[in-house]
Amino acid sequence: MFMRFLLAACAAALAGATWAQGPAASEPASAAKKELVAKIIRLQQPGIELMARQLAEAPVAQIAVPVRAAIARLPQDRREGVARQVQADVQKYAEESVPIVRERASALAPATLAPMIEQRFTEDELRQIIAILESPVNARFQALGFEMQRALSNKVVAETQSAIEPKFKALEQSIQSRLRAASAAAGPTGPATASGASAAAPGPRASGRGN
Repeated sequence: MFMRFLLAACAAALAGATWAQGPAASEPASAAKKELVAKIIRLQQPGIELMARQLAEAPVAQIAVPVRAAIARLPQDRREGVARQVQADVQKYAEESVPIVRERASALAPATLAPMIEQRFTEDELRQIIAILESPVNARFQALGFEMQRALSNKVVAETQSAIEPKFKALEQSIQSRLRAASAAAGPTGPATASGASAAAPGPRASGRGN
């Protein structure tokens, strides 16, 4: 996300400039150029940290639907308590995982991003990029960008909720029904035969139900 913003900002600022296609790609990276690149990466630290948080939290989003479906199948008097426990587990996961991914992202960013930026921009273009990133106008525009994203998101949700919510509920119901069907087919100890021959050993089956 932050690199897309960076490249978009560069394209807008340098739209009228003469791009050095061949020379820029082969220009040796001087100490001055390396310092400019390092400064750009430092200025992008908030974006790097945001990316790291999103990467760390992505698995939680992937399991959200089945977890909600599982909680919905619990007795009603237990759902709220289990939901709070799950939320606490998610919070603990985030507190432990986000710092790990953030540290690695910050450590890997210079060696990963610096060669890409060095090859594609001249020193003069790098100075222009830094001027953009450090500009108070750019900071104000980025702040407005978050507000615009939130405003647009609210509008989109309001306009699409009536169409999307039934589809999402249908998805949840489908998942729940599939899980219930799979659980019923498995039986107490595993798949049962059509003739019921697998019930020949009732002792272990009975002992496994209380847990």
